[in-house]
Amino acid sequence: MIMNKKYLVGVFNDEQTLVDAFETALEKGVVIEEVYTPYPIHEILHGMKTKTRITTAAFFFGVFGVIALIGGMYWAAVIDWPMHFGGKPFNTFPSFIVVTIVGTILTITLLTLFTFSARSKIYPGKRADIIDIRATDDKFIILLDQEKMGMEMPAITQLFQSHGASEVYEKETIN
Repeated sequence: MIMNKKYLVGVFNDEQTLVDAFETALEKGVVIEEVYTPYPIHEILHGMKTKTRITTAAFFFGVFGVIALIGGMYWAAVIDWPMHFGGKPFNTFPSFIVVTIVGTILTITLLTLFTFSARSKIYPGKRADIIDIRATDDKFIILLDQEKMGMEMPAITQLFQSHGASEVYEKETIN
C-alpha cells in the first residue's frame, strides 16, 4: 500500500535563526518531526529529546564478544587440541588477551553497525528519502508532519518566517 505523507518544510540560512525558531516552536507546542543540519547543533540535539540505547547494545555486544572469543580459544587450545606450554595447556591463556581485545572491538563494531542499519532501515538498494537536497550543503531544515503539527499551518508558517526562515513550503513524499 502506497501512502503519501505531507510535510511542512522550513528552510533557514544560518544556525542562530534555526535555533530561535526551533525553541519558539517547541514552546508553542509544535511537534517537530526532524531537523536536518549540515553539522550537529547541541541545542537541537538536546531539544529533540531523542534517546538512543545503542551504547547499551554495544556493551552487551562486547560482553558477548569476550565470552565467545575466550570460550572459543579455550576450547580450541585446551580441550579440542591441547598445546602444552610449560607442562599445562591452560598456560596459553596470556596469549588469548591480545586476540580477545582486538576481536571484541571487531565484534562490537560489526554488530553495532548491523543494529544501527536495521533500526534505521538502511539497506543496499534503498531509495533515499531526501526532503531538501540543500540540507547537505549549507541550509538548515525543520520538518513537520502536517498530520501532527500541533498548530495550524498558517500560524507555523508565520512563526518560521518571523524567526528568519528564508523559505517555508509543503512537500509530499511517497512511502
